[in-house]
Amino acid sequence: MTKPSKKALLDSDLIRIIEAKHHDPFSVLGRHTYKQKTVIRAFLPYAETVSIGKNGPSMPRVPGTDLFEYYPAASQDIAEHYELSWTDKDGHDHLDIDPYTFGPVLGEFDQHLFAEGRHWHIYKKLGGHLHSMDGVEGVYFAVWAPNAERIGVIGDFNRWDGRCHPMRNLGGCGIWELFIPGLEIGSLYKFEIRNQHSGEVLVKTDPYGQQFEFRPQTAAIIVQEDAYQWEDTEWMERRPHHDWLHKPMSIYEVHLGSWQRDNRGNFLNYRDLASKLVDYVKTMGFTHIELLPITEHPLDISWGYQTTGYFAPTSRHGTPDDFRYFVDRCHQNDIGVILDWVPAHFPKDSFALGRFDGTPLYEHEDPRKGEHRDWGTLIYNYSRNEVKNFLLSSAFFWLEEFHLDGLRVDAVASMLYLDYSRDANEWIPNMYGGNENLEAIDFLRNMNAVTHEQHPGTVIMAEESTSWPQVTRPTWTGGLGFSMKWNMGWMHDILHYMQEQPIHRSYHHDQLTFGLLYAFTENFILPFSHDEVVHGKGSLLNKMPGDEWQRFANLRLLYTLMFTYPGKKLLFMGCEFGQGTEWSVNRDLDWYVLDYAHHRGVQTLVKDLNKLYQAHSALYQYDFDHQGFEWIDCHDYQQSIISYRRKSASEDLIVILNFTPVPRENYRIGVPREGVYLEIFNSDSEYYDGTNKGNGYVHSEPQPWMNMHHSITVTLPPLAGIVLKM
Repeated sequence: MTKPSKKALLDSDLIRIIEAKHHDPFSVLGRHTYKQKTVIRAFLPYAETVSIGKNGPSMPRVPGTDLFEYYPAASQDIAEHYELSWTDKDGHDHLDIDPYTFGPVLGEFDQHLFAEGRHWHIYKKLGGHLHSMDGVEGVYFAVWAPNAERIGVIGDFNRWDGRCHPMRNLGGCGIWELFIPGLEIGSLYKFEIRNQHSGEVLVKTDPYGQQFEFRPQTAAIIVQEDAYQWEDTEWMERRPHHDWLHKPMSIYEVHLGSWQRDNRGNFLNYRDLASKLVDYVKTMGFTHIELLPITEHPLDISWGYQTTGYFAPTSRHGTPDDFRYFVDRCHQNDIGVILDWVPAHFPKDSFALGRFDGTPLYEHEDPRKGEHRDWGTLIYNYSRNEVKNFLLSSAFFWLEEFHLDGLRVDAVASMLYLDYSRDANEWIPNMYGGNENLEAIDFLRNMNAVTHEQHPGTVIMAEESTSWPQVTRPTWTGGLGFSMKWNMGWMHDILHYMQEQPIHRSYHHDQLTFGLLYAFTENFILPFSHDEVVHGKGSLLNKMPGDEWQRFANLRLLYTLMFTYPGKKLLFMGCEFGQGTEWSVNRDLDWYVLDYAHHRGVQTLVKDLNKLYQAHSALYQYDFDHQGFEWIDCHDYQQSIISYRRKSASEDLIVILNFTPVPRENYRIGVPREGVYLEIFNSDSEYYDGTNKGNGYVHSEPQPWMNMHHSITVTLPPLAGIVLKM
């Protein structure tokens, strides 16, 4: 007769604990009473000997297993949260409070809100957080994985072995949790997940992790939350009342890893950037810094747009508190901070969100809805409340925990259209047969409504490249509810126009003027962004035609148009001094070119344009309203000249732009009033390394011109713009 194996003598629950398959380890481990008999049970795969407390009774090993059991006498007094003293196979001693003596942490109300997609601060509940239970300090872990059979917390505290700390399943909400006493700040961790259908075991980093190891390592790190002492109280008290619609906004777009590096080519810390970058931006006169995604990402060349850590500033530049210091320093210098944020797609890296619990959890299962083949990334399943909640709470996290002043939402067009960049057989229509992604639209509207309500004064910007209507109109009128939208059409038209040789520009005059037909249909930002200076497109300077002088004059003219045209402004780093080479993520900017007068001239021009823009309400008060703009003459295509008025409640400016290298003497334009007009800006000034042609004071004449009762004659410098004020 065959003797039964030791494993066969164990009940099924114990076997599942040993095999790391049990969904409810708390029903087996810890202290339990069976038929009026108490047992204390622990599963310690690396233990040689175990006892209750340092000098307490020993726990015998269940033969042939790593289970240890002790049956205390009824009269024996053992603490509710007793300690396990054990010696491992290397002879090291350990003393730990048994984690399986603690009750659940996450309440039913939190679970309910999360399941409905309405838990704005779920990032405070899921993930890994310092926590105290019954006076015991440790770390609380929670993760959403509804299709898991078993999940274990793994880390540098348990040899990365998923058998050591299996988690409790909270039931229908799909959340698993575990409180581990004794863990501290700096502990490294991940989750080991076994799928309930296939038995596949995956090792995943924490979707809600707030700090990660420096690439290529991917473990999450326990951080000290709510410890940073902010010094931006004045800024934060003003922000809810800031009327950004009618105030200047000039944004400096920055990729932190390639703006500047140290002498050895290493990344600068956020605190170093808080000194160098903030001082530079303040000197240049920009009102805001927009950061390419600093959300944690594995690949440098993704520029941050393939995010794996939606709640963590990248460790390339330091800790979360280092980044808080950066934002704090910006605010103390009256500079706002905006973050590029990517809720449209995520990378397929096996350690991150893709098939998180062995199933398409965050993404759609069908690649026709769940994959961007152009980018090799996955698309969020916006029909799942828990996924929408993940993204919504990420937006809240950055606005609230890091005091950010806004988010620029990347790739909105790819979210709105089911057939975005797809052939006819590669997409699935919505329930009405259309190509609109109804779930994504609902998410965007809800996100915009909630963030604007809860964080007044912050802005949410859309990078949306199509003609989708009412992107920046309120949700209650049918709009998407964004604060502003990048004006991609204007940007493409203007750059195409500027790339034409001046002799040919008269044939493309409509590209210069067309934008005013729709300029006030949305709240537009005028972007010359990173996308225009990569992938073989060349720098802005090298898009300009002509010899060296003409290229720099064209660039100065382009910026003059931008800063005097209706809309908020955005300029990518390096463009402000006319960098000649394409931007590369692998090195810092070509700061050495500032040794040359042409480049210094462009930098000085941008600095003065920022001053001009912020000093004159006519250039910003009615950026999104037709009453702030009026053509004087948009028809002079033969000479490639346009002229217009910018107006506010208190002033009126005249802008005249000459897009040919030919100076125009005695050029007459109509003016609204009799008087003396002063030239307050000239992009051809010698201060900008121009030819210094221009005007001082110009007296009006009672000669009707261009439907106005008065007119003036001015000298228009070549490839330049001038601004006049009465």
